[in-house]
Amino acid sequence: MSFIETHISVLVVIVPLIAAPFCILLRNSVTAWAWATVVCLVTMALAVQLLQQVWLGGTISYDLGNWPGPWGIVYRVDELGAFVVLIVAALAAIVLPYAKTSIEREIPKERHYLVYCMLLLCIAGLLGMAVTSDAFNLFVFLEISSLATYVLVGIGQDRRALTAALRYLILGTLGATFYVIGIGMLYQMTGSLNMTDLATLLPAVQDTRTVHAALAFIVVGFGLKLAMFPLHFWLPNAYTFAPSAVTVFLAATATKVAIYSLIRLIFTVFGDIEPLETYNLRFAVIILAVAGMFAGSLMAIFQTNIKRMLAYSSVAQVGYMILGISIGNALAMAGGIIHMFNHALMKGALFMVMGCVMYMLGSVKLEDMAGLGKRMPFTAAAFVAGGFSLIGVPLTVGFVSKFYLVQGALLAGWWPIALLIMLSSLLAIIYVWRVVEMMYFRSPAIGHGQMTEAPMTLLIPTYVLLAAVFWFGIDATFTGDLAMAAAESLLGGSK
Repeated sequence: MSFIETHISVLVVIVPLIAAPFCILLRNSVTAWAWATVVCLVTMALAVQLLQQVWLGGTISYDLGNWPGPWGIVYRVDELGAFVVLIVAALAAIVLPYAKTSIEREIPKERHYLVYCMLLLCIAGLLGMAVTSDAFNLFVFLEISSLATYVLVGIGQDRRALTAALRYLILGTLGATFYVIGIGMLYQMTGSLNMTDLATLLPAVQDTRTVHAALAFIVVGFGLKLAMFPLHFWLPNAYTFAPSAVTVFLAATATKVAIYSLIRLIFTVFGDIEPLETYNLRFAVIILAVAGMFAGSLMAIFQTNIKRMLAYSSVAQVGYMILGISIGNALAMAGGIIHMFNHALMKGALFMVMGCVMYMLGSVKLEDMAGLGKRMPFTAAAFVAGGFSLIGVPLTVGFVSKFYLVQGALLAGWWPIALLIMLSSLLAIIYVWRVVEMMYFRSPAIGHGQMTEAPMTLLIPTYVLLAAVFWFGIDATFTGDLAMAAAESLLGGSK
């Protein structure tokens, strides 16, 4: 095997991690952006090769420093981990070309190189979370990505972003603290931090209060990180007031990696215990997921800031993902897994549209978007296309996700849950239609009569994501097979 094939699971993390400080050394805005873009493209190429290796050859294990587990840190990449790595790397490679124009408008020039440095650190942290098989190492990468994210949220010119970043920091730190307390309890009971080793040792102590408390701390900790209802309070302001390019990347990746980490812990570390059944948690988690689906959509309906509307929509979409992993069969879990990828595409595209609007208008308020369909036809059309996927219209990725979820609910015999999935999708029609009506059926706002289309440097990445929204909506063979293989592997490991 070549050097890259042998070390690919660690290279995908090391490349952006080592590259990040060079943005500080370069300092120049354009040079730092070019460097970060090249690094992201290289990382995406590594992610594609990693997925190919896992798909053809099975799970990859890599012992750092040739210290085998459980004493050493082990990186372990299966189908789901490789899928998440691809999501993060691909979105980063698409966002960086978009970021240059957007950042130039929204962030002071002297801070540009800091943005690219923090983006690379965030990418490295998220990728590390996806590949590590050590519970404490997961915490380390969680903190790397989180600290970079706090800076990214608060680095813009909007002073409200500082408050949003502070709230995110407090709640994010609280979530990380809950998680590290949980793994500390597991270490106390087992003497190991290796996830595979923990899965073997935990069944012997599964009835102890310490293990019960550890599970609760871990679920609440990652519940805060992934904005699971009702632990979502940090998310709307963070997405609303962060610079547009930052919002695009975070909305498309951060919550997905947190959900992946929770899946990994529940179905790998606690897999042999089957905590949703053993501790009678399944029904409670389903209730919270459905509540999040409806609460997020209902709150989105009443928003006048479209970035905040899409942020609350993300709370609802997280509900779909949690519902998929909690129903308990492979179809539903595949729906939750595939929705991580699908939501990254459609919500990334929609937030890119908002970046185009912010670039031209300096505002993303609903009333300021009146007449946008005539003045910015490509931007307005992009929002409509992304909105179709958010609703779940056939031929879009949103439909694929909900099709899997409905099938999974019906297979479990829970037809009321299937009905609630479809009803919650109807709520998306309401808040998407409010924007469509304003763009196409209202006169342009005063002062915006001569407004022109957004620059191509913003539109091209937006339409690349939209093309993926329809491509993987029309042909979901690749994503569906990958999600189903990951779901069957996880459920097989939990029995």
